[in-house]
Amino acid sequence: MKKILYFFSLAMLLGTFSAYSQGCIAVRHMASATGNPNSPASMMKNGQFQFTASYRYLHSFRHFVGTTEQKERIEKGTQVINTSHAFDFGLSYAVNPRLSFSLNVPFIDNSRSSLYEHYGNSIEANPEQKRFFTYSKGVGDMRASATYWLFNPATSIKGNLAIGVGIKAPTGDANVQGDFHKLDKNKKDYILRKALDQSMQLGDSGWGYSIEIQGYQSLFKNASVYYNGFYMFSPKTVNPATNFSVPDQFAGRAGVSYAFLPKQGISFALGGRVEGLPAIDRIGSSEGNRRPGYIVSVEPSLTLNTHHHSVILGVPYAVVRNRIKSWSDMQDPTGKKHGDAAFADYLITATYAYRF
Repeated sequence: MKKILYFFSLAMLLGTFSAYSQGCIAVRHMASATGNPNSPASMMKNGQFQFTASYRYLHSFRHFVGTTEQKERIEKGTQVINTSHAFDFGLSYAVNPRLSFSLNVPFIDNSRSSLYEHYGNSIEANPEQKRFFTYSKGVGDMRASATYWLFNPATSIKGNLAIGVGIKAPTGDANVQGDFHKLDKNKKDYILRKALDQSMQLGDSGWGYSIEIQGYQSLFKNASVYYNGFYMFSPKTVNPATNFSVPDQFAGRAGVSYAFLPKQGISFALGGRVEGLPAIDRIGSSEGNRRPGYIVSVEPSLTLNTHHHSVILGVPYAVVRNRIKSWSDMQDPTGKKHGDAAFADYLITATYAYRF
């Protein structure tokens, strides 16, 4: 097998990781495809382009403080429910088998249902326990990136490592407004229009700068280990329109892929995945409102790979959800302040790629 894995790693680069928003943890969605490191058809050639379209579905409703679930929120019906349909469209160009460039444009469709943002959670404030919806839809923050393989993929049959850099532009609306239902002193409903929750915003108003690594290593015939890691630096402190923090982001994946039908280009992968927002940024201040935390998931995926087409289906299932303390939580002299966040049980992801 003279050719190995170019689509695999390029597909991971094309998306890399932005608002997916893991519920109230506003991790920006970026596609994350496993690809097939065991198929000779995975190799891209000089001057080839690749179009990629990815989709992710999320439904979050379980509240956590640290790693402890607040089960009473569901029992009382006060949970916040976020539903997100996120699309990511990418175009990549391979200068040669080692160097490629890509541009990604996300499109996001969110809805959010809650009590506390409107009449309130309590029986006194909201006797009928009414919940209302807010919505956001539109283009998110665009990204441009480049990746370079340290070794020639045509000759490095058993393993390779790539490094990548990228820029995220603040093209998404970072001050999406919505209608919130309130009650006046006479218990009459009125509408207050203001900025939506941070997890509903289409952008964060700041430029981002990312670094990443990705690679593979053959284990035995038709089986390989894959891995990649991503970190986005966000130097801007806060969005002045909303006082929401502009946070760093991180993600990582690793697992094993096995081509059980190599002639048909079909493989199965099983691995682990972590993604989230840190409480403290690497560059600049960490002030402003944010919900930091991370999600650890088990990630099975199935890939169909031909000379021109690839399809990847995955269902990451959360095994650890941790809403860590934010910078503002840490300023509490008593040490008791610790905000919560809502998480999903699983994601549904799908990626289609066409090479030409």
